[in-house]
Amino acid sequence: MTEPRAFEIEKDDLQKFARADPIFVALGEVMVRDTPADLERPERTRLVHLSMAGSEYSVALGVARLGLPSAYVTRVPDNPYGRAVQNIARENGVNTDHFVWAHKTDLMGRMICELGRTPRQDTVVYQRKFSAASQLDAGMVDWRNALKFARIFHTTGITFGLAAHSNYEPNYNLAAFKDAIAHKPADCLVALDWNYRSTLWLLDDARTTMTPILGDDVDILITTVFDMAQFYGLGCGKFSAAQILAGQAGDFADDDLRRFAQEIQTRFNVKVVAITLRHADSFEQHRWEAAAANANDFCRSPAPRPMSISDRLGGGDAWTAGFYYGILTEGLGQTGITKGVLVGDACTRLKHTLMFDLPILDRAEVSALMNEDASGSHVRISR
Repeated sequence: MTEPRAFEIEKDDLQKFARADPIFVALGEVMVRDTPADLERPERTRLVHLSMAGSEYSVALGVARLGLPSAYVTRVPDNPYGRAVQNIARENGVNTDHFVWAHKTDLMGRMICELGRTPRQDTVVYQRKFSAASQLDAGMVDWRNALKFARIFHTTGITFGLAAHSNYEPNYNLAAFKDAIAHKPADCLVALDWNYRSTLWLLDDARTTMTPILGDDVDILITTVFDMAQFYGLGCGKFSAAQILAGQAGDFADDDLRRFAQEIQTRFNVKVVAITLRHADSFEQHRWEAAAANANDFCRSPAPRPMSISDRLGGGDAWTAGFYYGILTEGLGQTGITKGVLVGDACTRLKHTLMFDLPILDRAEVSALMNEDASGSHVRISR
């Protein structure tokens, strides 16, 4: 048993990276998010809060705000919204040297967001068809330079779903991803957050596109038990895929999650599997935990921690940023995955208390929460 305090964010972490060159690079789309600012429903509001949203973008900002050199690659129109995306990234320490600029009349992806309250659910309407980012293609980015010092290259299943959403015959973003893989350094890990969105594409289409990516390219997979059950019929330990999909699975034991991770590692030859577990008790109150495993080691959150929800969008991305922090500062072994789980847990619990998608967190508050968690708790580690 190891005290979580041993894995808190340390000042020495930043001294491991003397260069300012990005060691973390993410690829994806940024959307304009419209949220009623007067608590009206979207169809009634005349006062909209405009913010920026995007899974990979949020992760890049989260890594940068934790103090590690980070970069983001996307395609945006050369207009005020595109420049806002660049400016927000820069002000949070994210390198934007490899942005691809489309014509000012090209489209930004957009989402209309209505925040729920118990018993009413959140609703999100995507307007992402034909966006500038969805047409980021091979040959548009100098990937050799963009990834020159990268140790993790990250994207999500959302990015690969944009082609189906727009009814493109070619998958431009997939071609750009393959271009990046061909030019990345040999020691750069490829990380994928599965992030299936049924509003973008059908499950069968997603499986056809994503399975070769997972089998050929991915070193680190972040996923959920539910997604792997619906895509590949994978159970989780004593619970079958049918039970998981029907909502009949009970609490997962450590052995269940470890066997689940091992099955993915064996089937797809990935190095690390991270599993996020959200327990939604109501709209306003959730509990969060996560687990991660490599070939030999396993770590799980000390307990499902409660968190109050102001806005859940971007919460999983904040966890991912914290998890990558652990890997980037400590490697893929036991120390790295443990640190990643604990930093990720603190990041997501703080992010859920903030409005809008972006993880505007700082290292001090993340460390403070981890120290609070450490009192009287132990992280579960098994070999």
